[in-house]
Amino acid sequence: MDDAERRVWGRLPDGARAALAGLPPADLRTLLLAVARDRAAVVRPADLVRRWRTDRFTRPSAADPRALAAVEARLWKLLPAEFAGLDLSPVAPLGTCSAVTPASQNRIVTTMRATEVLSDPTNALAIEAALRRREQPTDGSVHLAACHRVLRAQDFGPGWSAHFRLFTLVSSARDVGSGRTEARLLTLHLTYWRKVLATLLPQSAARVRLTVLDSPVVGERIEDTVRPTLGPAGVPLVDEPERRRGRGYYVGAALRITAGHGADEVELGDGGFTAWTAQLTSDGKERCLTSCLATERLTTLTTPA
Repeated sequence: MDDAERRVWGRLPDGARAALAGLPPADLRTLLLAVARDRAAVVRPADLVRRWRTDRFTRPSAADPRALAAVEARLWKLLPAEFAGLDLSPVAPLGTCSAVTPASQNRIVTTMRATEVLSDPTNALAIEAALRRREQPTDGSVHLAACHRVLRAQDFGPGWSAHFRLFTLVSSARDVGSGRTEARLLTLHLTYWRKVLATLLPQSAARVRLTVLDSPVVGERIEDTVRPTLGPAGVPLVDEPERRRGRGYYVGAALRITAGHGADEVELGDGGFTAWTAQLTSDGKERCLTSCLATERLTTLTTPA
């Protein structure tokens, strides 16, 4: 426990933590809803105005919704036919991120009804992909896309919102050996993102940066399959072996989407291979690639069509 937790539990009677932890889920939900109802009963209009003004979770986005919608419409139009689009729920099952990643639940806004506010659409898409893969033959594949506003509990610092929109892709297919499945999924995602960048940011020095993490075989397929298939023209693919962020979260290889140079460089997106659908299907041969792009950041750089 951290100091805040010790302080709170210290104000409650002995045994309170064990008693609460031992409640059946339905009873705990009833208790928490009753507490919320009691606290909401004393809220006054002035309190709402104050919270609306100061709470980073509730402040509206600074993005122009018309420009944002126009950019996202272009992203959907460019999306390959292989991808099925989903309109995700605002909430996901409790533990959607922390059950399959090293992410702390403290970074996620948890509800009182065994759900959490969606903090990463790729995790939700991975669950849906796992369900669909269970209904397919082993040689099938699933490719899903979503665009969603996410909410995260960590403080990103001054000027950064707690909520933002992500356009996300998730693909899952069974390993056929020698990194060939990874090469196929990576080629599909990279082809799309390079097309997006070439279309929406033709003059921005956009790049896709690739990092081989813990799989020399995947690195070989990037060199002898992915790069030759994509070709040298268009948005550059840049090796980034020095990358450290995401190690332990991604496996095999990771990617990063950037625009601009030096101090003016803006990170637009991120992604990589994960073990999520392998865990969710209980099939260690399942391969999963996720990638995403922050559409509000993209919109600030995009020339209107």
